[in-house]
Amino acid sequence: MRLAPELKSKVDALWNKFWSGGLSNPLSSIEQMSYLIFMKRLEDMDVAEQKKALAQKQPYKSVFEGNEDCKWSNWKHYPAEEMLTHVRDVVFPFIKDIHDGEKTLFAEHMKDAVFIIPKPSLLQEAVSLIDDLNITAQNKDTQGDIYEYLLNELKTAGKNGQFRTPRHIIQMIVELVDPDIGDRVCDPACGTAGFLINAYEYILRKHTSPDMIQQDDEGKFYGLYGDRITDKRDWGLVWSSFYGFDFDSTMVRISLMNMVLHGITTPNITLVDTLSRHYTEEDKYTVVLANPPFKGSIDKSDINDRLTVKTTKTELLFVARMMNMLRMGGKCGVIVPDGVLFGSSNAHKKLRTLLLEKCQLEAIVSMPSGVFKPYAGVSTAVLVFVKGDKTDKVWFYDMEADGYSLDDKRNFVDGKGDIPDIIERFRKRIEENPEDRKGKCFFVPFDEIKENGYDLSISRYKEIEYEEIEYDPPEVIIEKIGSVEDQIKANIGELKEMLERG
Repeated sequence: MRLAPELKSKVDALWNKFWSGGLSNPLSSIEQMSYLIFMKRLEDMDVAEQKKALAQKQPYKSVFEGNEDCKWSNWKHYPAEEMLTHVRDVVFPFIKDIHDGEKTLFAEHMKDAVFIIPKPSLLQEAVSLIDDLNITAQNKDTQGDIYEYLLNELKTAGKNGQFRTPRHIIQMIVELVDPDIGDRVCDPACGTAGFLINAYEYILRKHTSPDMIQQDDEGKFYGLYGDRITDKRDWGLVWSSFYGFDFDSTMVRISLMNMVLHGITTPNITLVDTLSRHYTEEDKYTVVLANPPFKGSIDKSDINDRLTVKTTKTELLFVARMMNMLRMGGKCGVIVPDGVLFGSSNAHKKLRTLLLEKCQLEAIVSMPSGVFKPYAGVSTAVLVFVKGDKTDKVWFYDMEADGYSLDDKRNFVDGKGDIPDIIERFRKRIEENPEDRKGKCFFVPFDEIKENGYDLSISRYKEIEYEEIEYDPPEVIIEKIGSVEDQIKANIGELKEMLERG
């Protein structure tokens, strides 16, 4: 995470204040921090829009008109007791009811939000620290880094099996799927919106002059200005092309804030379980990116009738949902547990049949089990498929390293591992046409997969080359054992002599 040490220490101090102040749940802490950050950014945004209107000699109505006491700059120096009362009873209700362009981002999803910072001193210290973080509309890179650093505190998997996907894994999947301007990008289980944000940044990178782009040692890109996007209609498409869904209201609010702080001015996040009867969209998106919950459960009676895979296993239902969401020719990149690839139930086989016979299953990237530590140790794979037609052959890649240690510590190694090779080999897979089953990547024809009961596990097809070891014949081994015995006897004899001499 590219944050200056001084900035990191300030963010850590903010965490410590919330923890010691009684908010020990990281999710609750992030949500409350989000509200405060939004309060500050709202005024920065209002000032920027006012300057823009003045420069263009256009009239401008401030969002704070008639509510000047809700401006961050007006109340940030209040005494602690007065600040808590004012923010809880005046400012927080104000941001919940805003209805003006970009500033409505929280309006729909803030209806049931509650301001729960309990202590005046905690609020005062948090406001002071956030004020020092320099979060403004102009420094979107820093905004995003601060928020991602905050989200790193979500260290444990949720009760429904959801957890944050490592950013470098998200970036790899986005590179493989290759979204662009004009795509409608969706994540049906968006969590903190990591896939949507990375897709947005990837599109900007494709349309930014190379000399403007910088990259840190962990692979994150900066300076993504999109300077080659000159048509206002294209910018409109970029800003309005990202759609997310989640069944957790807190995650919806957090994902909205995360997207705003990364520069997506009009995110579309909806509170709904996309596996339920309440979700009815089909054939709507050209790109779907997701890491859906692996171990979630759903009431059988609430499962959407349009999902043709009959099961209550969410890891199967979500892949079926993504097929339904895609338009013909649309592409999906999704992380699944290995069991999806070889499970023997009727539902497992039905899903794999659909992937191979109703879609073009382009790639399966088998990832090592340590990728999701410390959250989980399950082995996973990335599926890349296009809706429509049928599969001719599947490209497999055996990822051995992702650039971080594969233990619970996940220490930085080089931040890359096999990922650059995966992306390059995938893009060149047709011209290279790899067939060596002993290599890292190779093609397997559909007919062979069908003969193997639609098994998609890489271990079924990869050939392991064993190194032949030459052993000594028995008589040589016996001779060596005899030599060792003689040496031991000699050593014992010397030891006895030493003891007798005292």
